[in-house]
Amino acid sequence: MATTLIKGGTVVSATGRSEADVLIDGETIVAVLAPGSQLLGTDVAASVDTVIDATGRYVIPGGIDAHTHMQLPFGGTSASDTFETGTRAAAWGGTTTIIDFAVQTYGTKVQDGLARWHDLAAGNCAIDYGFHQIIGGIDDESLAFMPTLIDEGITSFKLFMAYPGVFYSDDAQVLQAMQVSRDTGLLTMMHAENGPAIDVLAKQLVEQGKSSPYFHGIARAWQMEEEATHRAIMLANVTGAPLYVVHVSAKQAVEQLAAARDKGWNVFGETCPQYLYLSLEEQLGASSEEWGDFEGAKWVCSTPLRSRAEGHQDHMWQALRTNDLQMVSTDHCPFCMKDQKELGLGDFRKIPNGIGSIEHRMDLMYQGVVTGRITLERWVELTSTTPARMFGLYGRKGVIQPGADGDVVVYDPNGHTSIGLGQRPDGSPTGRSHHMNMDYSAWEGYEIDGHVDTVLSRGKVIVDGGEYLGSKGDGRYLKRGLSQYLV
Repeated sequence: MATTLIKGGTVVSATGRSEADVLIDGETIVAVLAPGSQLLGTDVAASVDTVIDATGRYVIPGGIDAHTHMQLPFGGTSASDTFETGTRAAAWGGTTTIIDFAVQTYGTKVQDGLARWHDLAAGNCAIDYGFHQIIGGIDDESLAFMPTLIDEGITSFKLFMAYPGVFYSDDAQVLQAMQVSRDTGLLTMMHAENGPAIDVLAKQLVEQGKSSPYFHGIARAWQMEEEATHRAIMLANVTGAPLYVVHVSAKQAVEQLAAARDKGWNVFGETCPQYLYLSLEEQLGASSEEWGDFEGAKWVCSTPLRSRAEGHQDHMWQALRTNDLQMVSTDHCPFCMKDQKELGLGDFRKIPNGIGSIEHRMDLMYQGVVTGRITLERWVELTSTTPARMFGLYGRKGVIQPGADGDVVVYDPNGHTSIGLGQRPDGSPTGRSHHMNMDYSAWEGYEIDGHVDTVLSRGKVIVDGGEYLGSKGDGRYLKRGLSQYLV
């Protein structure tokens, strides 16, 4: 097997940093060495097949995006990234593992939805991947099948308090599923918004002529998220089930999570880059010659963007520092403006909900290091180590240590990344700089003080020097263990 030495860099973990060299044999890290070390009297650098010089750069475990939706059917269309295009974009951005969602909808069997997602992903992924299971129709058959998910390496499932008629579960159904969670160790993931109430508010707004994308966020008011988050916590507590609340965007919802965690309950939460950087005010002001005020559809997602004036974004950063929120995923669910988002022209309720961020998460979170909002170690913890622990992958993923997979990113803190339209030397555009299968990016115009230089997935260099070296099918399916993060 080929051997690789990453030398001269600063290895960063969730607990510290040190100058060290990383030796990879085949697909696995076999040693983390003091710079210039010898093994059995042999100069390591002289004996390996490949040497990667990481001088002046950080060496970190590959990113883990634990919340993605490749090819998700939604709103009369499907997410525009396939497993091939989405995982390739992830690799460009320093993410070497994703956990996507297999989907069961009303009237179908859980096992059929899972088989469908295996078919979509197998042989198509550029990086390693696992699955959560969406339970969109809780009945006796679904409840009976859920424990068998563990044998498939699927140790978490997602429920929705939103989207009546699509994925919605009422409180009685949620309680029954959480009882399975308690008895098996499966982790319950929750989309916490009061869907039936939101639908009433949305209908009333459209009837008043308030139909532009901005009103998507008005209908999905923070009270709808806080109430559902509290209800989910109470149902989890009465059943004894662990709870993980996805894409938290409202500071009031964070306060509910913090209060439960202060009592020692197994309650966790994630946020996403859009809730750290983007706002409802900017969505209101979005307009273009092509789209007019429908330009704001680019930022329609659920949970929605929140008001900057109300301090939601600053509170999310604070919660990441205090561990009231444990990690940052993307909820990557991209749709093009043309033919997809434009389905909601004249009625925001018909805009497919989703933002594409899988390529930019590591960079956007590194900006938090640059601005002093989080430490370098916390950056690694939020984007790699905690996702691995939360979802039963730690030891193999999320850490640079002997025995772990050779998933490594060499990151240049002195580099620069421009998100948006690329330019030729004469200033003419070369096309969008991202690799996601989208005709726009929510992040166009963002400038990042840092750059992903080299990405290895299980010891294979898949991105280096601005060139993609991976291929379709490089990624393997990951069977996950139970959560390693519970109290």
